[in-house]
Amino acid sequence: MKNILVTGGAGYIGSHCCKELFNKGYNPVAFDNLVYGHRKNVKWGDFFKGDVGSQKDLETFFEKYKIDAVIHFAAYAYVGESVTNPQKYYQNNLKNTITLLDYILKKKINYFIFSSTCATYGDPVRLPLDENHPQSPINSYGRSKKMIEEILKDYGNAYGLKFMGLRYFNAAGADPEAETGEQHDPETHLIPLVLDVATGKRDLIKVFGTDYDTKDGSCIRDYVHVSDLANAHVLALEKLKSGGQSEYINLGTGQGNSVLEVIKKASEITGKKIIFRVVDRRPGDPPVLVASNKKAVNELGWKPKYANLDDIIQTAWNWHKKL
Repeated sequence: MKNILVTGGAGYIGSHCCKELFNKGYNPVAFDNLVYGHRKNVKWGDFFKGDVGSQKDLETFFEKYKIDAVIHFAAYAYVGESVTNPQKYYQNNLKNTITLLDYILKKKINYFIFSSTCATYGDPVRLPLDENHPQSPINSYGRSKKMIEEILKDYGNAYGLKFMGLRYFNAAGADPEAETGEQHDPETHLIPLVLDVATGKRDLIKVFGTDYDTKDGSCIRDYVHVSDLANAHVLALEKLKSGGQSEYINLGTGQGNSVLEVIKKASEITGKKIIFRVVDRRPGDPPVLVASNKKAVNELGWKPKYANLDDIIQTAWNWHKKL
């Protein structure tokens, strides 16, 4: 059984990926400093507490484990915070990733799967967003990810590193068996915030604008189930290991749902009234973000299993009730 290093493996997407890897016969090793991750999420494979920015932690880790490939999730991902505190994001998302990459080269690890984001595109100039769309990120989070994408190209050309950069849209939902799920502090994602209202943890949900040029005036986003994201990472790894070329690939369903649609569907599934209040738009929120996933479907053979809003919210609700 081959060891796969999963940085950020105690986090939301990372823990789902560890389960997918384990079920496919790999031994995932979750490497996490637990700043945002949760030790209880590490149920598949091994756990190593460490920071990817610490050379001492990396040295200790690589002395203990022989690693076949790396899947790199460990990053800060609060867009608003990245604007007010860019140093934090460039230190962790950029500098620490370079430190990790240097160890990968040193240990002659050939395969690297990178958790990127649709935030590298910035404001869309056409829809759906495909991989050839111009990349003009509008915040430090998106810029930090785009910089790593550029570094990976250079490392691939110079050192032969094989990589896949997966640009997700809105990760959502939870493990269908409710063994792991979404639990951020602070929470900023729409669906868990809505479900907090359903459980009584919050009084209401804020809707940031209903005057956009969309079907109901609220923002539209492409919600992609976290288990489908996890599956795409394993497919990307196997594509590289079978001789595939390094690529950047979007991960989305190709469908969009509005904020008000999410609230309505959550109310139907939970049987609870979801109280919301319309407030002013947030600066920088595009009206619509929807992916073209043709490349993922054609080149990875990716077939999202949970591609509708009912599945996403139902699995999220099953998990949320356990918190």
